Amino acid sequence: MPIITMPKLSDTMVEGTIARWRKKQGDAIETGDILAEVETDKATMEMEAFDDGVLKEIYVGDGGVAKVGEKVALILAEGETAEAAPAAPAPKAEPAAGAKPAEPQAAPAAPAAAAPTGARVKASPLAKKIAAERGVALEGIQGTGPGGRVVAEDIPEKGAAPAAAAAPAPAPAPKIQAAAGKGDQRVPLSGMRRVIAERLLASKTQLPHFYLSIDVDASALMRLRKELNSANESAGLPKLTINDFVLLAVARAASSHPYINASWAGDAIIQYGSVNISVAVAVDDGLVTPVIRDAHKLSLKEISATVKDFAKRARDKKLKPEEYQGGTITVSTLGAYGIEQFFAIINPPQAAILAVGAIVKKPVVNAKNEIVVGERMTITLSCDHRVVDGAVGAEYLGTLRKLIENPALMLF
Repeated sequence: MPIITMPKLSDTMVEGTIARWRKKQGDAIETGDILAEVETDKATMEMEAFDDGVLKEIYVGDGGVAKVGEKVALILAEGETAEAAPAAPAPKAEPAAGAKPAEPQAAPAAPAAAAPTGARVKASPLAKKIAAERGVALEGIQGTGPGGRVVAEDIPEKGAAPAAAAAPAPAPAPKIQAAAGKGDQRVPLSGMRRVIAERLLASKTQLPHFYLSIDVDASALMRLRKELNSANESAGLPKLTINDFVLLAVARAASSHPYINASWAGDAIIQYGSVNISVAVAVDDGLVTPVIRDAHKLSLKEISATVKDFAKRARDKKLKPEEYQGGTITVSTLGAYGIEQFFAIINPPQAAILAVGAIVKKPVVNAKNEIVVGERMTITLSCDHRVVDGAVGAEYLGTLRKLIENPALMLF
């Protein structure tokens, strides 16, 4: 007799809006059926049924808002009655002013207990794939996803115990807030904008940032892109962007410098075996960062297709929860807006983010000491100094420069 509660469909979700119910009251429900579409701070996602029965009650209708953990519906098995239904788990209360906030990634309600031996383990497709690759049994893993579902981040490395919950963030400094005056417009915060503000404040105040910048000769990249796009146009294929080449170079360089592709873990540094690039995508109300998995193993064409797909579905709020999880390094690009250089804030728990500026024509001195017109692109690496030292960051940028200035090396 399950009470259906608002699931935690993203790592930053605190409440959700029922966009529409796909099942109506009185419908027969089977495990795996999609009950409703839920709007979160990042996307519109599907709420799945994990039990069989009849949808007896709907407590939050279309357009209604519920916090994570609040009850939204009731499913009854044959012979059960609503009077015998257990109470829904209470969601965690909002912190009072001045109280210590919860870590943004932490779930508002406690995760469900691990499934008993022999029981069907609720797990996302990505979690099952990662568990199989690592030789890790799903039984015994406590899921932090909706309904206690095991998600990708719950799967430990082979032979390792599941990671402990993150320590709570320190108490914030006194808030400095503006007051609206006559003629000013007060725009209420959306869930996405609130989460962005909390995470970036935590990153900038808790992570020791430092920055390294290089100017890269982009002339060879521009020539190769022009040639490839001419061939693609003749074949009816999509065009390649500057960002596609940069992402490929970032991935290949990161696979050679594991200290960049890493995170701080309190008493250790985690160096990731795969380069999973979080790509910053601007949407109407902020920024989302879907993840290109195993980017160091992909071709230029595969990276280009993945980014185009992510960008479209991000703006339509159709990305899946697991597509935001597991990033190991982030790339943010503002070249299309004419920005030549900027300094990005690290996306925790990652240790590095690259800020990529526009390619601009400027006077440069060539090998013959002649002043000529060159095409230059400025890339700035923001590093968590607990993980990355200056020399390590400089070595990484040196490899990145070599790949961008010799882009044909990445095509083999």
